[in-house]
Amino acid sequence: MGAQLRSAILRGDIAPGTKLRLQQLSIRYGVSLSPVREALSRLAAEGVVNGESQRGYRVPGVSGTDLAEVITLRCQLEPFALEQSIRRGGDEWEERLVGVFHRLTKFEQQNARATRVDDWERTHREFHDALIAECGMPLLLHFCGVLHDFNNRYRRLFLARYPLDRDVHAEHAAILAAALARDAERACRELREHVERTGNNVLKVMRKKMPAAIPKDLELAANF
Repeated sequence: MGAQLRSAILRGDIAPGTKLRLQQLSIRYGVSLSPVREALSRLAAEGVVNGESQRGYRVPGVSGTDLAEVITLRCQLEPFALEQSIRRGGDEWEERLVGVFHRLTKFEQQNARATRVDDWERTHREFHDALIAECGMPLLLHFCGVLHDFNNRYRRLFLARYPLDRDVHAEHAAILAAALARDAERACRELREHVERTGNNVLKVMRKKMPAAIPKDLELAANF
């Protein structure tokens, strides 16, 4: 049930700040209290839930400062991982990228994405994972995966009901084209700008819905 709970939190199915009660989770997932405790302990170690001394666990809150940190780290680590993948990746890496991009393109058509959100989410993540898969650094891949999860939580919480004001398909295509051309500088720039745009879109919505969570001087572009 740990994976199910993790997904529910990162998807935004369980609201930020929610107190996680063992008995309720036990009933929800049809397991005893012991697996619930173990799952919460592991998720706390990952930062997916917050442990409260003598008070159990709670879903982390959200803030513009936290989002900015996640975006800043993604924009540092993922381009580096992509640069290494471009240097190390061979034909199989290219074929995987092209194949995933082809599937992602289908979901990026407006109607398909609207009706098959979970399919799009999985394929979108697979595309980003494929870009950096050949970096040759397992620890780096782990860190990038954690940051992507945290970033996606914000995106799904705050952009689910808002249309994107950009051509995401074109951004993915530009990253892919540069990667296949082995133009690491351009590919890394396109990836960094892609991540940054998503962060700024989330911040715009957060400013409308919860302005107190966003410092007045916070601008993601200033961090890079």
